[in-house]
Amino acid sequence: MCDLVARTGRHQQRYEAGCRLVAGCIPFRYRSTGDDSDTSEKIVEVLMINSTSGPGLLFPKGGWENDETVEEAAVREAIEEAGVRGDLKDLIGHYDFKSKTHQDEFCPDGSCRAAMFALFVNEELESWPEQDIRQRTWVTIPEAIECCRHPWMREALVNGFLKWQGDNMLED
Repeated sequence: MCDLVARTGRHQQRYEAGCRLVAGCIPFRYRSTGDDSDTSEKIVEVLMINSTSGPGLLFPKGGWENDETVEEAAVREAIEEAGVRGDLKDLIGHYDFKSKTHQDEFCPDGSCRAAMFALFVNEELESWPEQDIRQRTWVTIPEAIECCRHPWMREALVNGFLKWQGDNMLED
Protein backbone atom coordinates (compact mmCIF):
# COMPACT_ATOMS: atom_id res chain seq x y z
CA MET A 1 0.00 0.00 0.00
CA CYS A 2 1.31 3.43 -0.90
CA ASP A 3 1.19 6.18 1.73
CA LEU A 4 1.73 8.89 -0.89
CA VAL A 5 -1.30 10.26 -2.72
CA ALA A 6 -1.31 11.79 -6.21
CA ARG A 7 -2.77 15.25 -6.55
CA THR A 8 -5.85 15.41 -8.75
CA GLY A 9 -8.14 18.09 -10.08
CA ARG A 10 -7.61 21.30 -12.01
CA HIS A 11 -8.50 23.99 -9.45
CA GLN A 12 -4.84 24.64 -8.46
CA GLN A 13 -3.37 24.60 -11.99
CA ARG A 14 -1.21 27.45 -13.26
CA TYR A 15 -1.95 29.12 -16.58
CA GLU A 16 -0.11 31.83 -18.48
CA ALA A 17 -1.25 33.52 -21.69
CA GLY A 18 -3.76 30.75 -22.42
CA CYS A 19 -1.28 27.91 -21.78
CA ARG A 20 -1.45 25.33 -19.02
CA LEU A 21 1.92 25.27 -17.25
CA VAL A 22 3.42 21.83 -16.77
CA ALA A 23 6.53 20.56 -14.98
CA GLY A 24 8.40 17.35 -15.60
CA CYS A 25 11.75 15.67 -15.67
CA ILE A 26 13.94 13.18 -17.44
CA PRO A 27 15.01 10.77 -14.68
CA PHE A 28 18.45 9.28 -15.34
CA ARG A 29 21.19 7.09 -13.90
CA TYR A 30 24.58 5.79 -14.95
CA ARG A 31 25.19 2.08 -15.54
CA SER A 32 28.64 0.52 -15.94
CA THR A 33 29.13 -1.68 -19.00
CA GLY A 34 31.65 -4.10 -17.49
CA ASP A 35 32.89 -5.74 -14.32
CA ASP A 36 36.31 -4.09 -14.38
CA SER A 37 36.17 -0.48 -13.21
CA ASP A 38 39.32 0.34 -15.21
CA THR A 39 37.82 -0.75 -18.54
CA SER A 40 34.13 -0.27 -17.91
CA GLU A 41 32.25 2.57 -19.52
CA LYS A 42 29.34 4.46 -18.01
CA ILE A 43 26.13 4.36 -20.02
CA VAL A 44 23.32 6.82 -19.39
CA GLU A 45 19.88 5.28 -18.91
CA VAL A 46 16.66 7.24 -18.63
CA LEU A 47 13.50 6.17 -16.86
CA MET A 48 10.29 6.22 -18.88
CA ILE A 49 6.73 5.33 -17.97
CA ASN A 50 3.86 3.95 -19.99
CA SER A 51 1.18 6.21 -21.35
CA THR A 52 -2.31 5.58 -20.02
CA SER A 53 -3.83 6.72 -23.33
CA GLY A 54 -1.98 4.74 -25.99
CA PRO A 55 1.27 3.14 -27.09
CA GLY A 56 4.72 4.57 -26.43
CA LEU A 57 6.60 5.74 -23.38
CA LEU A 58 6.72 9.11 -21.60
CA PHE A 59 8.74 11.06 -19.10
CA PRO A 60 6.93 12.00 -15.88
CA LYS A 61 5.21 15.39 -16.08
CA GLY A 62 2.05 17.08 -14.96
CA GLY A 63 0.39 20.32 -13.95
CA TRP A 64 2.34 22.91 -12.02
CA GLU A 65 0.13 24.03 -9.16
CA ASN A 66 -0.26 27.42 -7.45
CA ASP A 67 1.16 26.33 -4.10
CA GLU A 68 4.50 24.98 -5.37
CA THR A 69 7.58 26.03 -7.29
CA VAL A 70 8.18 24.57 -10.73
CA GLU A 71 11.02 22.50 -9.23
CA GLU A 72 8.71 21.12 -6.54
CA ALA A 73 6.15 20.23 -9.21
CA ALA A 74 8.75 18.33 -11.27
CA VAL A 75 9.92 16.36 -8.21
CA ARG A 76 6.31 15.61 -7.22
CA GLU A 77 5.47 14.29 -10.68
CA ALA A 78 8.53 12.00 -10.63
CA ILE A 79 7.34 10.53 -7.34
CA GLU A 80 3.65 10.27 -8.32
CA GLU A 81 4.04 8.86 -11.83
CA ALA A 82 7.39 7.04 -11.80
CA GLY A 83 8.01 6.30 -8.14
CA VAL A 84 11.50 7.77 -8.05
CA ARG A 85 13.34 10.33 -5.96
CA GLY A 86 16.64 11.98 -6.64
CA ASP A 87 18.65 15.12 -7.11
CA LEU A 88 16.92 17.64 -9.35
CA LYS A 89 19.54 19.09 -11.63
CA ASP A 90 19.20 21.90 -14.14
CA LEU A 91 16.29 23.09 -16.20
CA ILE A 92 16.90 21.62 -19.66
CA GLY A 93 14.30 23.70 -21.45
CA HIS A 94 10.72 24.77 -22.04
CA TYR A 95 8.63 22.83 -24.58
CA ASP A 96 5.28 23.79 -26.07
CA PHE A 97 2.72 21.16 -27.03
CA LYS A 98 -1.02 20.62 -27.42
CA SER A 99 -2.83 18.23 -25.11
CA LYS A 100 -5.87 16.41 -26.48
CA THR A 101 -6.88 15.25 -23.00
CA HIS A 102 -6.43 18.49 -21.04
CA GLN A 103 -8.64 21.12 -22.63
CA ASP A 104 -10.64 23.34 -20.30
CA GLU A 105 -12.15 26.82 -20.04
CA PHE A 106 -8.74 28.38 -19.31
CA CYS A 107 -7.06 26.57 -22.18
CA PRO A 108 -9.69 25.49 -24.74
CA ASP A 109 -7.21 24.43 -27.43
CA GLY A 110 -5.08 22.36 -25.02
CA SER A 111 -1.95 24.53 -25.28
CA CYS A 112 0.68 23.57 -22.71
CA ARG A 113 4.19 24.74 -21.86
CA ALA A 114 6.40 22.23 -20.05
CA ALA A 115 9.43 23.11 -17.95
CA MET A 116 11.63 19.99 -18.10
CA PHE A 117 14.48 19.18 -15.72
CA ALA A 118 17.16 16.51 -15.45
CA LEU A 119 16.68 14.33 -12.33
CA PHE A 120 19.52 12.10 -11.12
CA VAL A 121 17.72 9.12 -9.55
CA ASN A 122 19.02 7.81 -6.25
CA GLU A 123 15.91 5.97 -5.00
CA GLU A 124 13.28 3.78 -6.64
CA LEU A 125 10.22 3.50 -4.42
CA GLU A 126 8.62 0.10 -3.91
CA SER A 127 5.19 1.72 -3.93
CA TRP A 128 4.06 5.01 -5.40
CA PRO A 129 0.73 6.74 -6.09
CA GLU A 130 0.27 5.67 -9.73
CA GLN A 131 1.83 2.21 -9.53
CA ASP A 132 -1.45 0.54 -10.50
CA ILE A 133 -1.59 2.40 -13.83
CA ARG A 134 2.11 3.07 -14.58
CA GLN A 135 4.99 0.77 -15.35
CA ARG A 136 8.50 2.19 -15.31
CA THR A 137 11.27 1.11 -17.66
CA TRP A 138 14.96 1.98 -17.75
CA VAL A 139 16.15 2.45 -21.33
CA THR A 140 19.23 3.69 -23.15
CA ILE A 141 19.08 7.01 -24.96
CA PRO A 142 18.69 5.36 -28.43
CA GLU A 143 15.87 3.18 -27.07
CA ALA A 144 14.20 6.24 -25.52
CA ILE A 145 14.37 8.14 -28.81
CA GLU A 146 12.76 5.18 -30.57
CA CYS A 147 9.89 4.56 -28.14
CA CYS A 148 9.07 8.11 -27.02
CA ARG A 149 5.36 8.77 -27.61
CA HIS A 150 5.45 12.54 -28.12
CA PRO A 151 7.71 14.54 -30.47
CA TRP A 152 8.13 17.31 -27.89
CA MET A 153 9.46 14.82 -25.34
CA ARG A 154 11.88 13.44 -27.93
CA GLU A 155 13.02 17.02 -28.55
CA ALA A 156 13.50 17.53 -24.79
CA LEU A 157 15.60 14.37 -24.69
CA VAL A 158 17.75 15.10 -27.75
CA ASN A 159 18.03 18.90 -27.76
CA GLY A 160 17.70 19.43 -24.01
CA PHE A 161 18.90 16.50 -21.93
CA LEU A 162 21.67 15.24 -24.23
CA LYS A 163 23.10 18.74 -24.65
CA TRP A 164 22.90 19.31 -20.88
CA GLN A 165 24.39 15.89 -20.16
CA GLY A 166 27.29 16.52 -22.54
CA ASP A 167 27.98 19.83 -20.83
CA ASN A 168 27.89 18.15 -17.38
CA MET A 169 29.49 14.80 -18.23
CA LEU A 170 29.79 12.54 -15.21
CA GLU A 171 29.63 15.21 -12.53
CA ASP A 172 27.37 12.87 -10.55
